[in-house]
Amino acid sequence: MRVMGKATLVLLVITLVLAAVTQEQTTPVAKASGELKFKAPNGWVTEKPGSTMRVAQYKLPKAAGDTEDAALVLYYFGERQGGTTQANIDRWVGQMQQPDGGSSKDKAKSETLTINGLKVTTVDVAGSYVAETAPGSGTFTNNPGYRLRAAVVETPKGSYFVKLVGPQKTIAQWADSFTAYLNSFEFK
Repeated sequence: MRVMGKATLVLLVITLVLAAVTQEQTTPVAKASGELKFKAPNGWVTEKPGSTMRVAQYKLPKAAGDTEDAALVLYYFGERQGGTTQANIDRWVGQMQQPDGGSSKDKAKSETLTINGLKVTTVDVAGSYVAETAPGSGTFTNNPGYRLRAAVVETPKGSYFVKLVGPQKTIAQWADSFTAYLNSFEFK
């Protein structure tokens, strides 16, 4: 009888633990409602996003003397997706090489601000843009004289990622509108 009592007690404990684990796994997590709202500045050309991870995509027309336009993409990968703020800043800085072989990290300017209640971390670095053309492709760009400006926007729904890249002169031409774009971000 004692053996049966212990076995019954063990089964009861196991059942209660499994029920608690099952309850924990099936209890829905409160999801943040709302989305990031923003306004594209005048002069930016809205493009059809190239993937579902792209919330918005723009062409910023080239400055006089430049041969290419700049490109800005706003990404959202989902709640708790896309990596940490610092990991993204480091990856973006790593996509730029310095003509003198120096460290892009030493040249990069980073800043953290609050915009309409949202924490926004920015990075700005110039050099040769040497990013992979597509993740895992093994093919890399090599665009000297480029500048990369990017930001991680932390919202209750997760982080959004802004990446602007193009010829330095073109990026400089659109500097004020890039700042205005960031300042337009609101989570509603």
